Amino acid sequence: MPDNRAFWVSLIVATVFLACCGKATIRTKGAVYTKGAIAVWNLENLTPAEYSRLDLGELLSTKIIETIKSLESYPVVERQRLLLALEELNLATTSLADESTRLRIGNMVGARFMIFGGYQVIAEIMRLDLRLVDVETGKIIKATQRTTPGTDLQGWLKAAQEAASELVP
Repeated sequence: MPDNRAFWVSLIVATVFLACCGKATIRTKGAVYTKGAIAVWNLENLTPAEYSRLDLGELLSTKIIETIKSLESYPVVERQRLLLALEELNLATTSLADESTRLRIGNMVGARFMIFGGYQVIAEIMRLDLRLVDVETGKIIKATQRTTPGTDLQGWLKAAQEAASELVP
């Protein structure tokens, strides 16, 4: 009888362990995606030359990363790993214009999803566009955009935070 009891206790412990380690999912419009690591690229400054200001793509990307990390359920690929992958492939940052190249790098560093996007300031309005892309298929899972006054840096950061929260609930 003691052997039987040990078997059942082991089975229950193993079941609880596996249930806790199971992968969560992202559901969007009927599709189900296994949750995995997310890599965030610096946002592209798409502002026309006549409205050009300081490039804040890295600052906005950092806010997006902070927001995703605060959710505590999505591992984020560190920027250093992305840079090491670039070195390994002997690519300059100018070679990253091709989204398929960035997806290949995301796959190399173990990302399941990538966040791409850009921002532009025209007159007094800043528009931020983000998209969550499945690394394996290249399919856009979800896209979002925000607008805010072009002179309000805190508004820019808030827009990045809100957009990131919407992309990865």
